[in-house]
Amino acid sequence: MANKIFDRDTLLDLTVNVVPLFIIAFFVVAFAVFSPFGIDPLASSVQFGLLVVPFVLLAVLTYFAGKAVAGAELHGEVYLPGQAGVRGAEPLEESESESELDDEPSPSAVEGDEASTDESAAGEEKAEDN
Repeated sequence: MANKIFDRDTLLDLTVNVVPLFIIAFFVVAFAVFSPFGIDPLASSVQFGLLVVPFVLLAVLTYFAGKAVAGAELHGEVYLPGQAGVRGAEPLEESESESELDDEPSPSAVEGDEASTDESAAGEEKAEDN
C-alpha cells in the first residue's frame, strides 16, 4: 500500500490555501462561460492571466507546504497546541511515555512524599510551641 503524503490533519492545515484555490477556479470558469466584459484578446488574456498565474503559484505553494508540514510531523518533535514556544515544554511522545510510568509510584517517590510530610509535621509542632 502506498504511503499517503497528506493525512487528515495535514489537509485541515492546508484548508486555508485550498479555499482560495476554489474561489479562483470559480471565477476562471465564470469568466470563461459568461464573459461579462466582452471578448477582447488583450483584455481577456490579462484577465485570465491575473487569475491563472496566482492559481498555479498558490497550488504549488500549497503542495510544498503540505509536504513540509507532513515531514515535520513525522520527523520533528510534536508538542501540545501552544506549547512549542514555552520554555521547559516537553515533546508529546516523551509526555505520553512518562505518564505510563507514573501510573505506578516508584519507591523514591513514596519516600519523598513521606519526608515532606514529616517536615510539614515538624513545622506545625514548632508553630504550636511558639
